[in-house]
Amino acid sequence: MSISAPANRPTQGYIFDLDGTLLNTLEGLANCYNRVLVQLGHPTHPAAAYQYFIGDGARQCITRCLPADARSEEHIEQALRLQQADYSASWQLDTRPYPGIVDMLENLARLGLPLTVLSNKDHEFTLACVEHFFPTIAFEQVVGFSASIPHKPDPTGAQTIARALNLPAASIDFLGDTAMDMQTAVTCGMTAIGALWGFRDADELIRAGAQRLISHPNNLLD
Repeated sequence: MSISAPANRPTQGYIFDLDGTLLNTLEGLANCYNRVLVQLGHPTHPAAAYQYFIGDGARQCITRCLPADARSEEHIEQALRLQQADYSASWQLDTRPYPGIVDMLENLARLGLPLTVLSNKDHEFTLACVEHFFPTIAFEQVVGFSASIPHKPDPTGAQTIARALNLPAASIDFLGDTAMDMQTAVTCGMTAIGALWGFRDADELIRAGAQRLISHPNNLLD
């Protein structure tokens, strides 16, 4: 589905979001955060609610999970420590690549195009997930949130990847499933492509500047 025609130039590289784009992490993350809420004596949430809690990093997610009257700085920090400890042991559980993702990546790799990942997940977990779930894919760059890379939609991560690939931003396609991904791509001058199988809907992606929407990973090859 085309929203507005991207510039008429060949794609020279790709940036992929991780959660909700390459990996279906919804159930695993929901279970992790809900276990933390149970430990703290708070109500849990259905997995579907996490489609909107997830996306801006672990701290924002835990803040959204907590009851409004339990969002003191001290309590958020306590909950975040518990979440990080739980996720360190459970990140690989209830998580899998979306159907068609591995085929898409392998087909793009055969074309000789550099493939990269940019996630709002903490960098160590981003690396672990990519290495575990995509062992046959040689990603050129894998970048997660760290002290030097802020959360999207800050453009630093995407710009860092473009420099590492020695490619102009306009030659890179950015595939993601949230407004943060689309905003990052637009800010950097990359082609913003929305993944409709992820956590958010078409309206959000369009409002955030998506130039194309695709309903299946192999549509990217079209």
